[in-house]
Amino acid sequence: MEMNTINTEEERYVEGIKPSEPILKASAEEEAELDPYSKLQSPPEDIYSEAYCGVGPDKPKADKETVGNTRLYRAVCVLLGIICLTLLLVVIILSAKFQHGPAVCQEREEAVKTNRQSPSFSSTCSYEQCQEHLPSIEVKYRSCPQCATGWVEFDKTCFFLSTVRLSWEESQKNCSASGGSLAVINDPLFQYFLSKEGKMNYWIGLRQKSNTWTWTDDSVLQKSYWAENSGGGDCGILNSGGPPEKNWVTASCKAYTYFICQMQL
Repeated sequence: MEMNTINTEEERYVEGIKPSEPILKASAEEEAELDPYSKLQSPPEDIYSEAYCGVGPDKPKADKETVGNTRLYRAVCVLLGIICLTLLLVVIILSAKFQHGPAVCQEREEAVKTNRQSPSFSSTCSYEQCQEHLPSIEVKYRSCPQCATGWVEFDKTCFFLSTVRLSWEESQKNCSASGGSLAVINDPLFQYFLSKEGKMNYWIGLRQKSNTWTWTDDSVLQKSYWAENSGGGDCGILNSGGPPEKNWVTASCKAYTYFICQMQL
């Protein structure tokens, strides 16, 4: 009885040990499967290959975009360069024109040549003789106006006949402010032209200093057109209502009347 009991216990003991081994193996495998970091400790090579393949196709697209942007930038730079060169060329051309000055009116040049070739007026020419030449000369000169608005042009000179009355000194200041002076009539053509254009009595740039009649440019009076009763003042007036040969009178320089300004072109 005792031997049987011992054998039975040994068999039970042995049988209890043998079935425990697979159980331990199964539990170890389950713990390995439950551990998420076990696979990461030795990842397969397929992971890197798949990651590389996923990134690879995007590179050609980026390269194409970079090439397209570069071409666009180059085209813009070329266009801006062409515009800059064009503007530079325009500036050079305009500066060259300003350096050489404004172009001379061809018609005016021809008129000047014609006037020089025409017979000069003598100091004793009549009003009718001057009238024969003035219309043609006036038309030619007005075909290329270079005087300011309100001024009339004659023989490279601009004249302004005022519509207000001032003293001789104030008239001279007014003309100087415009860049000219009171009219200096040192040519018979000017005398007949202003007599025709005027309709009033006008101060001219003639004044008596120390018993000597001088013009505003300090030149001494050479040819005069005094009327028979010229008066007794110290400043000269052109009376456009009288005959051009004798229509100068004198008055006090403080008197008020219209005036004629003159400016050379």
